[in-house]
Amino acid sequence: MRRGHRPSQPVSGKPRFWGRHAVSAALANPERTIRRIWATREAAASFGAFPESVPMSFAEVTDLARLVPSDAPHQGIVIEVDPLEDIWLVDLLERGAGNDRPLVILDQVTDPHNVGAVLRSAAAFNALGIVTQDRHAPPESGALARSASGALEFVPWVRVVNLARSLGEISEAGFWRIGLTGTGRRTFAEAIGTSRIALVLGAEGEGMRQNTEAHCDELAKLPISPLVESLNISNAAAIALYALATRG
Repeated sequence: MRRGHRPSQPVSGKPRFWGRHAVSAALANPERTIRRIWATREAAASFGAFPESVPMSFAEVTDLARLVPSDAPHQGIVIEVDPLEDIWLVDLLERGAGNDRPLVILDQVTDPHNVGAVLRSAAAFNALGIVTQDRHAPPESGALARSASGALEFVPWVRVVNLARSLGEISEAGFWRIGLTGTGRRTFAEAIGTSRIALVLGAEGEGMRQNTEAHCDELAKLPISPLVESLNISNAAAIALYALATRG
């Protein structure tokens, strides 16, 4: 690789992923188009054969550091990719017909680390997928892919224009929409019953918007200690998804 200054963000506008989990999952996903690969010789040897159709360059660790944001733990491998194809909400709902897998809806959650962590929890607890707004959600990125630890490649992620209208479609598909908020009258465990659950979470600090709350069937809370005001959204999602996975 030619030495010298390189921008930490791709000039092409395409996302760059780094780290073994994110890169391995992307390489294994037949729906993911890989455009470039950079790797140290040691990392490349541990991955085995790369796709012959993808340009690949050996690089030093310091060179790879110039391809990604500062202090990104690239672990000797960086790839440039195309974003995944859009998934339509109606297709996801049809895919989930006949089972009780939960759906996760995020209202204006913009932190890529939080969205990635929610994707990881969605994978861990077999959620049907996640739904976010198109404009008020992060794009695919290396930080998000690393936080998702591979889940970005196989947990369906639907982006919608109008979240309130989409919550209506989700209700028509048979989901009981529970908004998670500290002001809920019942605990989440009391609210879930035996219905198919759509778990709705808002951004940290602001919480769900009023119109989003209005399109929930119920608002519920997690029974946390008064020693803390609230939980990180990704932690709250993981606890709620665990409760759904283990309900009687």
